[in-house]
Amino acid sequence: MSAFLPPHANFPSKAMRTLLIVVSAASLFGQTASKSRNPLVEKIVESIDAKRIEGSLEKLESFETRGNFSETEHPTRGIGAARRWIADQFRQAGPRLQVRFDAYKLKKQSRIFRDVELVNVVAVLPGVRFPERQVLISGHYDSLNLRDARRAPGGDPTPEEQERGAQLAAPGVSDDASGVAAAIELARVLAAHEFEKTLVFVAFAGEEIGLVGATLHAQKARAEKQVIEAVLNSDIIGTELSGDGRRINRAVRVFSADPQDSPSRQLARYIKEIGERYYPRMETHLIFRHDRFGRGGDHTAFDVEGFPAVRFTSAVENYAHQHSATDTLANASPEYVAHVSRIKAAVAASLALAPPSPVTTVQRTRFGETTTTANLGRGKSGYDALLNWKEAAPVPDLAGYAVVMRSTLAPFWEKEIFAGKATQLLIPGVDIDNYVFGVKAIDSDGNESMVATYSAPPPRARKVVAEP
Repeated sequence: MSAFLPPHANFPSKAMRTLLIVVSAASLFGQTASKSRNPLVEKIVESIDAKRIEGSLEKLESFETRGNFSETEHPTRGIGAARRWIADQFRQAGPRLQVRFDAYKLKKQSRIFRDVELVNVVAVLPGVRFPERQVLISGHYDSLNLRDARRAPGGDPTPEEQERGAQLAAPGVSDDASGVAAAIELARVLAAHEFEKTLVFVAFAGEEIGLVGATLHAQKARAEKQVIEAVLNSDIIGTELSGDGRRINRAVRVFSADPQDSPSRQLARYIKEIGERYYPRMETHLIFRHDRFGRGGDHTAFDVEGFPAVRFTSAVENYAHQHSATDTLANASPEYVAHVSRIKAAVAASLALAPPSPVTTVQRTRFGETTTTANLGRGKSGYDALLNWKEAAPVPDLAGYAVVMRSTLAPFWEKEIFAGKATQLLIPGVDIDNYVFGVKAIDSDGNESMVATYSAPPPRARKVVAEP
């Protein structure tokens, strides 16, 4: 099937772009298809409870420290007690959640100053139609107090300083009990419903010693060829007051790695659109870099393995409290954690309800070499934009597809064209070299997939043999 637009000169005016969107979508929805709101997602967002989040933050602080080298058998102190409590919270969230410990025994290496067992806490809510497709909601539950353990600033901490730090108070409320509290609350709210795709809630260990728990999880997922559509990682979402006195409680930063149309970058665009659609009181500030300067987070472990992954973090930070005994509930904002959690709930639910993203690539062979390239051409005239795609999996309630496009210099999609159930779209008079294109799938409830882009493959070095 093909869908065609009337001829127009290059990129139409803003008025014409709006007209095309409305007219195309009105035939099916009576409104712009991709802007509809699913009542179920609205209900999920409204169900996030700031008081429950505050209770989780208070409990996680009560373990005194959740350092990776702290006690594992003590009933109320240390990382062992913390992970048992987190697992219990996941179990209480709903009977369909499958809760487990993923344990890894690690030898002394790099920032791991002695042998240790790291344990990720995982809760899985299986999907009913596409159970093999996963959406991860994560934070790290380990904490760190190096500020009080260090005897001299600068350089790497010594093993003695690390050992001393393992015994000091490290409440880690904002970094990162806030991300774990969000994951626990989302598990409670989302487990009350069924979703097309599998939702996975993870409290990672080992973040403070090199993203170890997340790295092991991501490497295992890649080795097992798991399909992870998105990793929504929260790290430091408990702070609304910065160290210099600024207060920002109506915005959150989302970091995503280059290049401009990487899977992680496209996930970030999806978060901004869906988050602000369902929870407009909060702005999503997209930061187009992998993380803050000189800092790291668990999302990076997934990004380097090729999975779409982003980091949610507060719009402002108080560096004086991080990795210290003052990272407490008194210096955090449970209400702000709830604001960010509502954005994450909207995004996670929308993704888990939505069809899979269309397939926009094709295998092509030239001069005996087979490559994967964008299924994008210039049409019969040689001067049009011809987009082809196919469904990733059968979707009985598919409403259709929407093609998006933007200038190569624009950060966000500028134009949207609803193509119905066609799997091809011809846009006359548009030069494919001047724009970035993508396509998304939309179901009958208005749930939309992430955009699958038509990206030009980077040039590769060629081996040329010449006579000496």
